[in-house]
Amino acid sequence: PRVELAWAMKAHQHAQIHYNLISSVDPKFLRLTRADDRIYAEFRARFPELSVAALDPEELTSEP
Repeated sequence: PRVELAWAMKAHQHAQIHYNLISSVDPKFLRLTRADDRIYAEFRARFPELSVAALDPEELTSEP
């Protein structure tokens, strides 16, 4: 149990550090991987009309 607790504490510390880094950068400048631009281009090709400003869960789960 002590090893599991130590692992969980370390994982929490890493998560806090990553969250702080991610939330300190303006999202339009944030790059998480080298493939971000390619992923976004593919997303836009498949969903050209989807507004991501405010996502509606109903719109995401509907048949169309």
